[in-house]
Amino acid sequence: MPKFLSASISSRFNRLVGFRLLAFLLGFLTSVALAHAQDVLRIPYSSDIGTLDPDNGFEVAGLTVLDSIYEGLVKYEAGSTRIVGSLAGDWAMSGDGLEYTFHLVEGVKFHDGTALDAEAVVTSFKRRRDGGFVQNYTLANMADIVATDRSTVVITLRHPQPSFIDSLASPWGPKIISPTALSGHAGKDFATGWLTDHAVGTGPFRLAEFKRGERYVLARNDDYWGAKPYFSKVEFPVIPDIGQQILKLKAGEIDSVPANFPFAQLASLPADLEITSAPSMAQFEAFIKPGSPLDDAEVRKAVLTAINPNLWANDAFGQYAHVSKSLYPNIMLDPAQPVQFPTDFDAAKSAIAKHGPIALTIGLYSANPSYGRIADLMIAQLSMIGVEATSRIMPPGAAYAMKGDPAAPDMLLIIASPDAAHPDNQAKAFFTGDAPLNLYGSTLPEADAVVAEGASATDVAARNALYERAGRMYFDAGRFIPLVDVDDVVVHRRGLKDLGLRPVFPRGSIDFSSVRR
Repeated sequence: MPKFLSASISSRFNRLVGFRLLAFLLGFLTSVALAHAQDVLRIPYSSDIGTLDPDNGFEVAGLTVLDSIYEGLVKYEAGSTRIVGSLAGDWAMSGDGLEYTFHLVEGVKFHDGTALDAEAVVTSFKRRRDGGFVQNYTLANMADIVATDRSTVVITLRHPQPSFIDSLASPWGPKIISPTALSGHAGKDFATGWLTDHAVGTGPFRLAEFKRGERYVLARNDDYWGAKPYFSKVEFPVIPDIGQQILKLKAGEIDSVPANFPFAQLASLPADLEITSAPSMAQFEAFIKPGSPLDDAEVRKAVLTAINPNLWANDAFGQYAHVSKSLYPNIMLDPAQPVQFPTDFDAAKSAIAKHGPIALTIGLYSANPSYGRIADLMIAQLSMIGVEATSRIMPPGAAYAMKGDPAAPDMLLIIASPDAAHPDNQAKAFFTGDAPLNLYGSTLPEADAVVAEGASATDVAARNALYERAGRMYFDAGRFIPLVDVDDVVVHRRGLKDLGLRPVFPRGSIDFSSVRR
């Protein structure tokens, strides 16, 4: 064979082998990338995590990270307000309601290898109660906590508190921190500085990366005492703009937009995206300023006629909103007599005409688009009875400085979600005279007295009747107006399952230990 022909055949053979090798490598790398993508969950955060110290912050954005790293004694079951064991396998309450005994699960270890025992629980609970932290109110009624043996903890209360177990189950309830980490980084601040961007819990994930303003990463805890998570990693890129989140989801760069996806766009999602929804405690309410035109009962009745949520809930949220039955989220309390809004528009017009020109200002707690949508719809309805209404977005933090301010809006739209599923957590957070989130400082002592009576009731039916009665009193007096309960709606890539949405958590709080492809 001529040399030039032999060389040509050899050259073509080498090229063929090269192409096949390249194709193999590309296929291999593609399969590795796909496998990696299948094993990693990417969930955007709209804002930074303030702190990972479970005792010293009231995280909303970062709550899913905290609850993946740390665990408490009890927790709320996914999809309900039922309380189940977590680090405590079982528990019992004494007959007088003052003593709670918890028996710990065996074989649990912290991420640093320290074994969980009763003394670790005592250390964490005392840290929260005594350290001057923002979450110490959850244990304000705890008189003492002792370890009676290696796996048994006894908590004694100062006075009976039927809502105590709910406070422990709260997403912001007491978490158990490694005592080794606490002692090793105690310093002069009870390890608060170190725990801002470090974490050592017992949860199904451990903290792998903390880059403030950029991203956070959780890695699966392969030594977890419970069911192992499906995903080996969960990545949280910080993407403040919801529009950018949606673009990245459609481009396949993230796996979900967990919250605030525009409701108007839910009906026209691409084929590779889908929705998971569940009931939540996200209840939109209107807080009314003392001294506003709504102090007049006749004017208030006319305004209630116009802002009746039955008229606009579907336009604002489609199938994902449910008119509130009371001042408590529907999933928390099902009232015997739901709140009823008046419906006579002719009477409402006459009342407004009688009282002369009525103008109302509506404050929006934040720039969340849902507030603006609700306000626009209510303003249109109010114009139909002759009320001139305007709305404005409150600057960050401004809602907390409205008490006694004559320039404060007449009405504030806010999501009044409690931190636990007991009605006491709702009433004493928002409605009573001393409630920290009673933003106008409204007072109605006779209703507060009914709340106090409900706080000591152990029979659930009797308890709920008392809280319903108090809620009706606040409503009838024009202090607080319930509007709609909005579902937890998560838009994600098709194929994600078992998101584990929990009503008491902020909307979009996926349970990363249960979600899978």
